Amino acid sequence: MKHFLTLKDLTPAELKLLIQRAVELKKLHQHGEIYQPLKGKVLAMIFEKSSTRTRVSFESAMIQFGGGSIFLSPDDTQLGRGEPLEDSARVISSMVDAVMIRTFAHSKIETFAKYSSVPVINALTDEFHPCQLLADMQTYQEHRGDIKGKKVVWIGDGNNMCHSYINAAEQFGFTLNIATPEGYEPDAAIVEASKADVQLFNDPKAASEGVDLVVTDVWASMGQEEEQRKREQAFAGFQVNQQIMDLANKDALFMHCLPAHRGEEVSAEVIDGPQSVVWDEAENRLHAQKALLEFLIGE
Repeated sequence: MKHFLTLKDLTPAELKLLIQRAVELKKLHQHGEIYQPLKGKVLAMIFEKSSTRTRVSFESAMIQFGGGSIFLSPDDTQLGRGEPLEDSARVISSMVDAVMIRTFAHSKIETFAKYSSVPVINALTDEFHPCQLLADMQTYQEHRGDIKGKKVVWIGDGNNMCHSYINAAEQFGFTLNIATPEGYEPDAAIVEASKADVQLFNDPKAASEGVDLVVTDVWASMGQEEEQRKREQAFAGFQVNQQIMDLANKDALFMHCLPAHRGEEVSAEVIDGPQSVVWDEAENRLHAQKALLEFLIGE
């Protein structure tokens, strides 16, 4: 049994196979072919953070695969009423085939996985967002081929997405430049533990020269809304606009995990422009997660 709490839970070879499988599953779906490898399987979906893409993609994946899903929020279960996490993990995992969790502290999902008898999937914590990286890597593969040996720039906050890009750089073999304002760098321990070529910058322009992929995210993530005004000032020079894209390679792509705030972290000109693949990236959450579910709980 495997869990998927970070990209490092799978080998580079397994991740590469997942991306290839996601591309295949997408083609099957587009051709209208019925493929239901998870008939009779159930996915428990625990949401302590709100979601659009994560909920729709996982629910749709299970329906299309012939299985079912159960949405669990803290208001609907004992999870929000003080039952020990270990007890919830034992009980829920005894009744389903996999558990997907979207929560705050990463330690929470690690504890749940420790006491779960079925695979646990990280659908976002404050530290990592590995499912999004599967979709991002699939999207790059579809548009530009293998990302190995390419150069990527992350511009913005050193957040959970940034941390997962650090893991992805190691697992998929690309160079990563990270441009953040001072004081908003990624977790130093995650950077130091990486075997990838990761460079830190406080200048987004210098970090963007000659890159093949430009990625950003909102300046204030869920739970940081009260910091919005402070962050707007700190990140004022870190918008991904056409000037940034012009520093990248001519065929560079732009990605954003969404939701996006046009006029803040990205200009409308870029996100709605020809180099943007954000809509493919969003749709690929469905196909990449189908590949992950098939890998973890398929026969």
